[in-house]
Amino acid sequence: MSYIKDPTEIYRVSFAAIRREVDLSPFPKQLHNLVLRMVHAVAQPEITENIAWRGDAATAALSAINEGAAILADANMVMAGIMKDRVTSDSPVICMLRDESVPALAQNLGTTRSAAAVELWRPHLAGAVVTIGNAPTALFHLLEMLTDRDCPRPAAILAFPVGFIGAAESKQALIDSNIDVPFVTLKGRQGGTPLAAAAVNSILLEGDA
Repeated sequence: MSYIKDPTEIYRVSFAAIRREVDLSPFPKQLHNLVLRMVHAVAQPEITENIAWRGDAATAALSAINEGAAILADANMVMAGIMKDRVTSDSPVICMLRDESVPALAQNLGTTRSAAAVELWRPHLAGAVVTIGNAPTALFHLLEMLTDRDCPRPAAILAFPVGFIGAAESKQALIDSNIDVPFVTLKGRQGGTPLAAAAVNSILLEGDA
């Protein structure tokens, strides 16, 4: 059987194919690397039609990470996919989902554990990079928190919750919101941990360049 075996060549050919198939002209230059890596993560060039953004989330996120701000993930799979060896600053990568207080907090709040875990982000939220790749309730709860003017503001939101219930609606709520935080999201039901991790990794790799 004849196929490419060299990892470097696989990488090069993959991104060459993506660049041929993806029209980057609708996106600001600062988002090009992020968009390419999102497409690479799911092998679907057509997702670019549904990428929405406000402000320069990539630059804001990179600056925050360089200053040691936290990277907050909604799911352990998102956290696992982040290239921690590329974090050259003291930025911690945090997921609170397994915190022992989450089950009781979720019950008290009448919500999911994913949303309750987001509530525990408060001490780390100021200037942080938020990445959501699983639960729509996590994004909904974050937006509810940010309606409070006294709630700390993250530097950037990378929002890719996935699913049939609430995913499209939570991302549309982000798009329609008036929060003063730059973001990148993917309209509709699609999303997932590969996209959330790829978005963060694109920023880490940009900083490493």
